Amino acid sequence: MIPQVVQILAGEDFTVYAYFLDGAIRLLDAKPLLKQGGVFSPLRDQDTFRNSLTVMNGTVAWDLEGTRNASTCIDIDPCELYDSCPSTIDPLQEAIVSDPQLDPQ
Repeated sequence: MIPQVVQILAGEDFTVYAYFLDGAIRLLDAKPLLKQGGVFSPLRDQDTFRNSLTVMNGTVAWDLEGTRNASTCIDIDPCELYDSCPSTIDPLQEAIVSDPQLDPQ
């Protein structure tokens, strides 16, 4: 079965948290991709990296044109993300636990 990304969150310093359908969370460090240049060159701009980041084709993607056209986005193989990126804890968990309005007590 091909892993499927259902949610993403931009992290600091060109990282992306990828939330998978099976509950796994992987941390993508995109800096090596950006160093390759080519199709990844526009993503070297932090604002472009963060603002065009989305989920398309069931994986982490960047929609540079803003058209939601799955054939023109830059996306990462979900199998590669799942197999190569380290597992991590949910970065939002601490925010949820520390927010007194969300505390069930």
